[in-house]
Amino acid sequence: MSLIDRFLLQCTAGPDRTALIQDERLLTYSEVDRGARGIAAVLEERSIRPGDRIAIALERGIDAALSIYATLYLGASYVPLEIKNPAPRLQGIVKDALPRAIIGAGGRPDWVTGDVDWLDVDQLADHRSSLAPRAVAAEAPAAILYTSGSGGTPKGIALSHRAMTAFADWAGAAFSVGTEDRIASLAPFYFDLSVFDLYASMRHGAALDFVPDALTLAPSRLSAWLDDRKITCWYTVPSILAFLAFKGSLADRVFDKLTRILFAGDVFPTPQLIKLARFLPTVNLFNLYGPTETNVCCYWPVNRARLDPGQPIPIGVPACGARLRIDEANGELLVKGPSLMSGYWKQGGLERVFDGNGWYRTGDRVSRNEAGEFLYYGRLDRMLKCSGYRVEPAEIEAVVCRFPGVEQCAVVGIADSAGGRRPAAAIVFDGEPDLFGLARSLRSQLPSYMQPARLVPCDHLPYLPNGKVDYQTLEKRLRSEPL
Repeated sequence: MSLIDRFLLQCTAGPDRTALIQDERLLTYSEVDRGARGIAAVLEERSIRPGDRIAIALERGIDAALSIYATLYLGASYVPLEIKNPAPRLQGIVKDALPRAIIGAGGRPDWVTGDVDWLDVDQLADHRSSLAPRAVAAEAPAAILYTSGSGGTPKGIALSHRAMTAFADWAGAAFSVGTEDRIASLAPFYFDLSVFDLYASMRHGAALDFVPDALTLAPSRLSAWLDDRKITCWYTVPSILAFLAFKGSLADRVFDKLTRILFAGDVFPTPQLIKLARFLPTVNLFNLYGPTETNVCCYWPVNRARLDPGQPIPIGVPACGARLRIDEANGELLVKGPSLMSGYWKQGGLERVFDGNGWYRTGDRVSRNEAGEFLYYGRLDRMLKCSGYRVEPAEIEAVVCRFPGVEQCAVVGIADSAGGRRPAAAIVFDGEPDLFGLARSLRSQLPSYMQPARLVPCDHLPYLPNGKVDYQTLEKRLRSEPL
């Protein structure tokens, strides 16, 4: 079972149908197939074999999608990189993933060290080949997605062909994805929402249209783009949708083609969801839930009649064949199912983290309502969700504590104006605080969504009687500090 099997069938059934769109560039299914085969042939000439890793250091778009599909053609697994990340973070991911090659744009950057091959995507274009896609086992890794890690370094989540296919097929059926669809793609390829964009779309013959990055900060232009491009379906994060409802001039748009919006990655504040639902009365809305380790394991078709501004919305019922149960001792959600990850990738191998019966502990606290739907209450541990990204405070703390003069640091999440969460840091300095220098250092080492919204110097951290940091007291204190 390969993730691209049904895509290849679409290339035969509808070779001239539109597959990928980026600005004015357009590729049909046959052109995507030809382009992916050509890149795959070049990779094979570099001795890339099934089971190897290929890092993708490209902006979200057609070239990155072709490179990803080429990797899958060879039976290798892809490792998408956020090229805007600081060099130390990129180097750490490459060191852990151990890719045989990195596909990027232009010359070899300084952060690429060692003997790993750097391949300029422009030199791979237009290569012609009849290379046949390689057979691959269902449990072989298709992708390794790196998220923030609690140990202070990024953590690679290995997703098999089986897991990604299970989700893509479930999503295609659940949301009726078909050949008449034009799907907007805004999720970075290192973000698990991209699994829907890249595979639920193209396994079912839809067209994938890449949203220009600049529109994320221009909600009126974004809504106009969605309308003008005749987008039918979109999977994105609540913070983007809340911004769109607030300043997107939605009342001025027709949206005669838009029928489905899926959202995940953050809690969608109910008052903002109500506003969006009023602006888009004919659009079906879906709340999808699941950590990257499970992809989507629970979902709720939004029932407008049940939206109460004073109550959070449910995460719903099991999705994608998942089995769910609640640990009665602490309310933690446990998941088992076909879309579950294979394990965490560490230095060329898999670390499995399931219990003896194959259950994955999500670290999320949930309950069930009278209708049998699951309700989400937040993390049992300290992990944050910031603009849809998973952020481990320990990783931020590790970077802060490396700055000269920092004795201690504790990071908590505080609410931001978009309804999501942002990290904030309390710092104990040995001497005069250098907040300007610290902020500059953090900008060079952490991606933007991990930058603390507040850096607050303090004489000491609050502690509980057991000697652990009192994060609840700390969060209350940091909430009151000015931005």
